[in-house]
Amino acid sequence: MSGLVGIWNLDGAPVDRPLLERMTSWLALRGPDAQEAWNQGPLGMGHALLRTTYESEHEHQPFTLEGVTVVADLRLDARAELIARLHAHGREVSPSSPDAELLLHAYHVWGDGCSEHLLGDFAFAIWDPRRQRLFCARDPFGVKPFFYVRVQNTFVFSNTLDCIRLHPAVSNRLNEMAMADFLLFDSIQDPAATAFAEIQRLPAAHALTASADGIAVRRYWSLPDEDPLEMRRPAECVERFRVLLHAAVQDRLRTPRASIQYSGGLDSNSVAAAALHWRRASESSIPLRGFTASCAPLIPDEEGRYAATAARALGIPLEILPGDGYAPFDQQRRRELRTPEPCTDPFAPFTRDLNIATAAYAPVTLTGQGGDPAFSSSLSCHFRGLIRQRRFGRILRDLGRFFSAEGRFSRLYARTRLRVLSGKVHSPNLYPAWLNPEFAARLGLRARWEEVNRPTPAPQRAPRPSAYETLRSVFWSQMFETLDPGFTRLPLEFRHPFFDLRVLRFVLRLPALPWCSDKELLRQTLRGVLPDEIRLRRKTPLVADPVLAALRNDTTRWTSRLVRGGSLEPFIQIERVPEVAGETDGMRAWINLRPLSLQIWLQELHEVALDSHAATWRSSVARAG
Repeated sequence: MSGLVGIWNLDGAPVDRPLLERMTSWLALRGPDAQEAWNQGPLGMGHALLRTTYESEHEHQPFTLEGVTVVADLRLDARAELIARLHAHGREVSPSSPDAELLLHAYHVWGDGCSEHLLGDFAFAIWDPRRQRLFCARDPFGVKPFFYVRVQNTFVFSNTLDCIRLHPAVSNRLNEMAMADFLLFDSIQDPAATAFAEIQRLPAAHALTASADGIAVRRYWSLPDEDPLEMRRPAECVERFRVLLHAAVQDRLRTPRASIQYSGGLDSNSVAAAALHWRRASESSIPLRGFTASCAPLIPDEEGRYAATAARALGIPLEILPGDGYAPFDQQRRRELRTPEPCTDPFAPFTRDLNIATAAYAPVTLTGQGGDPAFSSSLSCHFRGLIRQRRFGRILRDLGRFFSAEGRFSRLYARTRLRVLSGKVHSPNLYPAWLNPEFAARLGLRARWEEVNRPTPAPQRAPRPSAYETLRSVFWSQMFETLDPGFTRLPLEFRHPFFDLRVLRFVLRLPALPWCSDKELLRQTLRGVLPDEIRLRRKTPLVADPVLAALRNDTTRWTSRLVRGGSLEPFIQIERVPEVAGETDGMRAWINLRPLSLQIWLQELHEVALDSHAATWRSSVARAG
């Protein structure tokens, strides 16, 4: 998770080298191994390196090849295949070349289409002096962030939001719609917006070109719309998936040391099993360790026990962080928990301590993120499709497969289905009653709330529309950004094998039955690898909501912490925010905690701005003296 920054004065003025060096040095929090700055006339670029692959051992950035210069935060996968294609185009590339060098070779071959030939996670900026322009791109799911701003005659970019804000021309003016989105949905819904009015976010799967003529942004990749995949033999499907998952894990383990953020479920255990298989097959000595968090004793939580059982079966050392001793919205640790954009996380210290322990072991950790959306399916949708196609024989066969799957009648989730049908499971009115009416009317927030909550139709050929709908959500790029060092302030890179395009493209073509309902494909892949206690356990939510448990145990009247006459009043009516202490509905509690979360963030933003002004004043006094 290296850091990158760039400044381009479009009026031709020389770049402020001391400013560029300060911004580059600030990125050391995410790239402690090396920091370098490069400038040429009106353009300057800086890079802070975190070495996380074998090929990066002797890497340096900014890197120049045939007059073209790049700064990048990237990990390229399927390197052998990419190198072979570059060789076919006459490029001399070594298998040990750093990823940044492969990227520039790809740019020289395919130009602006190079991002379409890359597998992996990346955010980069390429300066082409012959064309006098920057070409930038972000990976398909937005694992790596990228931000930019054009203010006055200056274009500034970085993969770290707070780094851009160090530039004196960039203001702290807030984006009102972003504030509204946070209060309505807990996150910004416009993939191109940030919390600040001037700063833009490059959306996932998009490329950007910047020149003196302006800025152009285009989408270069979309989820593929392909026909369903039918395998004649079940063993063929299991083996094909295993090969793809192992390749995805192997590409993410090109590192001397790694960990796995672990649970007792199928997704992270599939990743762990693939990692151990690769280590045995390659006779690698790479150390692996699991890290997991348990909500016990705050609530009864069996996840730690399941994770320990799975780890023992696989032979992976496991560290479990218990959830006791953590107070929601811990005021004592506010400075270290400050986030670049508003975020509701009552247990941020708990999450941070887990990440600190993980980062202390290795700079790379694998996750099971992506399994849920990839295998998302609806049985009713599956059978309706078969009825429309009049495939009655297939209906009977799929019903037989469903009911006979290793005798797991628990996969019917009958109790949950009955609760839904009886109306005992419902969503409360999620539109907040405490929004400032003038603010809501001016921005049309009721209409926006209805529009965002309206489902987006999936491609017509999609065998499982719910998987497409889930994967196209802005939630994923936002979630990845909360794991990025620009958010965590830790030199720790999260890698997600289930978001490998090779794995996703295969799984998205599979029908709900027999493979995706209840993640049957993962259960079959793990046969003989995990004990059946883990492999066949049903998917179960937490037995209780830890936030509600904390609210019950906390005697503080939470909303009394909201300050009247402060920065919140343009957005909400404080007197209408209900007390959440003792709340019994998790969704209502989460919604009504958003004003407090926003207030904390705005206070921290103001304090940091004051610190910055004080530092600037001290610096000017020192220069004058």
